[in-house]
Amino acid sequence: MATSAGKPPAEACYMLIHPSLDVETPNLQILKRNLERGTDDIKVEALQQIISGTVQGENYDQLLMHVIRFVMPTRNKVLKKLLLFYWEVCPKYAADGTLKQETILICNALRNDLQHPNEYIRGATLRFLCKLREAEIIEPLIGPTRECLEHRHAYVRKNAVIAVAAIHRCLPHLIPDAPELISSFLAAEADMTCRRNALAMLTASAPAAAVHWLKENAQLVASFDELLQLAVIDLIRRCARDFAAEKTLFVRCIFELLGAPASAVKYEAATSLVGLTTNPAAVKAAAACYISLAAKESDNNVKIIVLERLDQLRTRHEGILDDLVMDLLRVLSTPDLGVRRKALAIVMKLASRRNVNDVIAMLRKELSKTVASAGDQQQDKSSDYRLLLIQTIHTCAGEFPEVAADVVDLFLDSISEFGASSATDAIIFVREVAEKFPGLRQNIIKHLVSSFLDFKTGKVIRGALWILGEYAESGDEIRDVWTKLREAIGELPLLAAEQRELESAKESGEAGEKSTHEPAVAVPASRRVLPDGTYASESALTASASASASAALKLDSKPPLRAVLLHSDFFTGTVLASTLAKLVLRFARLEGESGEQLNSLRAEAVLIMAGVIRVGQSTFVSNAIDEDSYDRVLACIRALEYMDEDAAVLTDAFISDTQSAFARLVKGEAKREREEKKLHSKETAVQVDDAIGFRLVAKKSTGDADDSIERDIELATGEAEGRAAVSKLDTVVQLTGFSDAVYAEAYVCVNQYDILLDIMVVNQTNTMLRNLSIEFSTVGDLKLVEKPTSYTLAPYAFSSVKASIKVSSTETGLIFGNIVYDGPGVNDNHCIVLNDIRVDIMEYIRPARCDETQFHAMWTEFEWENKVNMSTTKEAAENLDLRAYLKHIMDATNMACLTPENALAGDCGFLSANLYARSIFGEDALANISIEKPTDASPITGHIRIRAKTQGIALNLGDKISAAKVSLPE
Repeated sequence: MATSAGKPPAEACYMLIHPSLDVETPNLQILKRNLERGTDDIKVEALQQIISGTVQGENYDQLLMHVIRFVMPTRNKVLKKLLLFYWEVCPKYAADGTLKQETILICNALRNDLQHPNEYIRGATLRFLCKLREAEIIEPLIGPTRECLEHRHAYVRKNAVIAVAAIHRCLPHLIPDAPELISSFLAAEADMTCRRNALAMLTASAPAAAVHWLKENAQLVASFDELLQLAVIDLIRRCARDFAAEKTLFVRCIFELLGAPASAVKYEAATSLVGLTTNPAAVKAAAACYISLAAKESDNNVKIIVLERLDQLRTRHEGILDDLVMDLLRVLSTPDLGVRRKALAIVMKLASRRNVNDVIAMLRKELSKTVASAGDQQQDKSSDYRLLLIQTIHTCAGEFPEVAADVVDLFLDSISEFGASSATDAIIFVREVAEKFPGLRQNIIKHLVSSFLDFKTGKVIRGALWILGEYAESGDEIRDVWTKLREAIGELPLLAAEQRELESAKESGEAGEKSTHEPAVAVPASRRVLPDGTYASESALTASASASASAALKLDSKPPLRAVLLHSDFFTGTVLASTLAKLVLRFARLEGESGEQLNSLRAEAVLIMAGVIRVGQSTFVSNAIDEDSYDRVLACIRALEYMDEDAAVLTDAFISDTQSAFARLVKGEAKREREEKKLHSKETAVQVDDAIGFRLVAKKSTGDADDSIERDIELATGEAEGRAAVSKLDTVVQLTGFSDAVYAEAYVCVNQYDILLDIMVVNQTNTMLRNLSIEFSTVGDLKLVEKPTSYTLAPYAFSSVKASIKVSSTETGLIFGNIVYDGPGVNDNHCIVLNDIRVDIMEYIRPARCDETQFHAMWTEFEWENKVNMSTTKEAAENLDLRAYLKHIMDATNMACLTPENALAGDCGFLSANLYARSIFGEDALANISIEKPTDASPITGHIRIRAKTQGIALNLGDKISAAKVSLPE
């Protein structure tokens, strides 16, 4: 009886006891047969299997001689290439540490290949020499390698330079004269690629020789090839500190390379130049090079990288780059909105009082280009770009008040040509300027009055009405505004005029029917399909009447205010009522105005307000007026009714309080912007001449010595470090149970885009566990970067294993896996399923800010919404007010509050605020919280609506808020 390997059972058992002895397995026999008798294709497959097996730890020592005998003499190019891979991985030393005798044959084969007439075989062999580290093998090949430096073909010469550099770097005693050899080669070489490799070798091994070569060829740097120019820049960057005496030479060479035709050379030259010197002329030259690259390169990613470099340069050299702001505006010709946004952000940082007028003029020109655009898609892009330009001009005017007047004129002249979002942002800016600069109010009122009829959207009309009602103070201004409002409203009374227009339209339709001299009978028309799928028929009389009614109610032909009201926009109606009330109350305070005119304005205002309510309750509108609008308009009517009795109270409520509230809002926003700018400015950094603050002395002077002493005691006893360690232990996840053969736990470290798992594995058995490995899989946008290797774990031993996972989006990820090991038997395989590891979404959410227009635009655009109802118990809400509850929600979700603090101030049983956050991947998350607490003893109730572009963010933020409802602050 024999085993499958052809050996008796006794010998097979002996081999199991002594596994270190070589056993000729069937796989080895097949490989030997394929190497001996197979064709070239079969030999290729066999050699590939041998190489992969050797890399994975298989013992193929018995096949070394077969490869030398049957594969090495081949002329097949694929086999020769695979041979080089095999010589790299095959074991070359015996068990006693001496070099195997077979390596003599390998050296001979490599020597023949280095002298081969085919230049590509020579080049491949020279590249292989770069990977060898055995001096006994390389030493006989030094001569042929040096001879290859003089080969006629440039491919051989450039690889020979690389081989000489690698040998000199790892085994310098084999070729000690390598720097002199390469220096002579570089002086006589004409091929640019060979010269580049030689210069790179000298830069690393003999910098003095490289600098000497550069001094001799400094006049030819501009004519070099791109690769050689990059090598020159690398030489200058590495040697600038050690060869300070040659700084002038280095700067001159870099200046010449700024005008190189290759973009990579210009970028590297600009980056190296600012590292060599801080001279303002050099900094300006580097910045101009960056701007040129950003304007001419076609790749948007390259543009953004270059602009980021320019922004860093501006931060380090304040005030030097201000003169280049007009050149930077050339980047706006790029169609990509992200590049334009980045360029405009830098422009705003470079703007100063000297160039702000030129910047505004250029932005005005760009704004005029966006008005005329063709095509729906182009219109959308122009609208976004126009909004970006308006926001930039808005910011510029806020920082430089001297240009505010020109900007206001620009916006007011063009506001009727803007889209809805752009016009809204423009009217918001005009309102802010009217509050900040009282001297411009008269001009603003004049412009708004002249262009009021061109406003079509409700938001723009509301903004214009608020400005007119708030800042029209003189009698002439009030009369001009009133005349324009009457023109924008149309015929009064509103409802009666609409009814008369409808009746006249019906009469004209009936007259047209009679003029045909046919009896007015219902003529059946063709069947029509209703939205629910049923059929309906209509007569010709009905069709003509409805057509006349539709024509009568056509909103495009009506005045703007009238059209907005008939379109069921009663919020604009409330603003109109408030504006009329303000104008009447302010007109009543003017001296020299007749009472008859005041009574006329008062009566006309009441008539308009009553018309708004009646239209809202009629069938002329698709949606009836809401209760809030109804109450607001009715309050304005009553204010005009009792204005003679309570004039002072009504004046304070309608005029003084509203204007002061808006003034506080503007000041609060300006204060917040100053604080953010100061936070990111250099003023917050510690300067070299700042006084050193001794904390113990400072605390004693403020009366907090006890707290200081307690902190010092904690640091001395290690209690503070203990608390830090406890917080670190919170991120440890137990992966297996204590009763499992292998215990494992993981410390999860989240670092922005990476998740590092530090896993401790403990062998809890008294046997050795072989081939133990941890296999992970992920759910969500997680990707395992490196797979943990397998190893052997001794009895009761432990080991640390690390795994890295990449994160690509803001979603709660799930990591699961198992532990696989062999033992204690020969054929025993075991598997332990691990507990899941959840990655919290809060690790990627960061508080952020945006303006109101951007918030509403994203709120309309985002399609995923999650509504979470809020409710607390009476006991939990006793010592918790609405603002504290809002702060608790913000801390739980890492979101920032966009609603100003002034709007949240005061005692009220209701709170509504907008929250905003952005992930590290650039994903936006919006939230609106509406909560109420009628009395101090009442629970807090309400809801939070979350909107995001992806479903994962909306759902996970909702889960965080639901969890925050349970863990209320004490």
